[in-house]
Amino acid sequence: MLLETVKLTASFKLDGSIPESLFSTYREVLGRLLDCAWAKGVTSFKRLKAEKYHELRARYPSLPSHYIYTACQMACSIYKSFRKLRKRGLAKAEKPFFKKQVIMLDDHLFSLDLEGWEASIAVENGRVKLKLLHGTYHEKFKEMRVGQAWLVKSEDGFYLKIVFSKTVELVEPNGRAVAVDINENNVAFGSMERVRNIETVERVIRTAYFLKRRRLQSKPRLNEKPLLAKYRGRERRRVEDIYHKLANKIIDETKKFKASTIVLEELANMRKRIRHSKAINGRLNRWSFRKLQEIMEYKAKLAGLNVVYVDARGTSSLCPICGGKLSPNGYRRLKCSRCELEEDRDIIAVKNLLKRYKMNVGASAVHPESPPTTGGGKG
Repeated sequence: MLLETVKLTASFKLDGSIPESLFSTYREVLGRLLDCAWAKGVTSFKRLKAEKYHELRARYPSLPSHYIYTACQMACSIYKSFRKLRKRGLAKAEKPFFKKQVIMLDDHLFSLDLEGWEASIAVENGRVKLKLLHGTYHEKFKEMRVGQAWLVKSEDGFYLKIVFSKTVELVEPNGRAVAVDINENNVAFGSMERVRNIETVERVIRTAYFLKRRRLQSKPRLNEKPLLAKYRGRERRRVEDIYHKLANKIIDETKKFKASTIVLEELANMRKRIRHSKAINGRLNRWSFRKLQEIMEYKAKLAGLNVVYVDARGTSSLCPICGGKLSPNGYRRLKCSRCELEEDRDIIAVKNLLKRYKMNVGASAVHPESPPTTGGGKG
């Protein structure tokens, strides 16, 4: 039995307000902890808490003690990130700092009632109860455990971002797999026998909203911030709606195919390798390829499927049959001069991903007689 914990984050808008003193006090506590971590090189939560807890508890007696615990966790995390940036020469300041209006909460500092759409949050000298105005995917979260959360203050109010978790049982690998090749404007997925290619039109959506934002920013004496925020939200919702529908379709096809595993591309540091013209660089940097993978991964695991990442380098330039170098042979078609294979580049990428998964996992990873996935052609 393979067990794995799936974690998802939901954002709920709160009806009401949190005292400003709580945010200012928390930032002050976090600042003192960051100064201590930076001065003494402390990255351990236990050590930082031992160094500063009693001092801060005496300085802020009305602040619930667990705010100091969560501030210690945040300080260690921020300092670790700062050290990594400094080693790479990317740190813009001499020491770490935090200016955002964000407070980390644990289960002692808040409670959630999804049935009554209410949250209770600890503040100085008591607790406040706030109604939830709206949230994301709340029906799904009713069956999940509530973890840590973040209280966020923004221009339009207060938000509670909560981490939910659920332990799921994954099916045993049965030798069948479906690979997914993600592109800027389409997604190809399938088996060695058959591959589907679905156009996402993400490029069109991204470009349209980019041009809208550029026109707004070029107009003089216009307060474009509210409009920019509105368009940014619309763009995100439209694209994520496409991602969720596409992920559901891939998972449904994987189940029909009776496969146990979805194979995805390892796309780490992809943006660092983008070296094209200014226009193409901008377009590719607007493409949120990892978001689609994240959605697909958690949906697959909730459905009991395994998710495996393999190296994506060369999947669209090497022959999946003989490993030879492929040459362009028309629009989006490639041909192998060694074995004469000629296919669409996305189909080749899917087959190469399956081949690499087979090499990594074992000879039985991709069943040679697996039935084809249902459907075909452009979606």
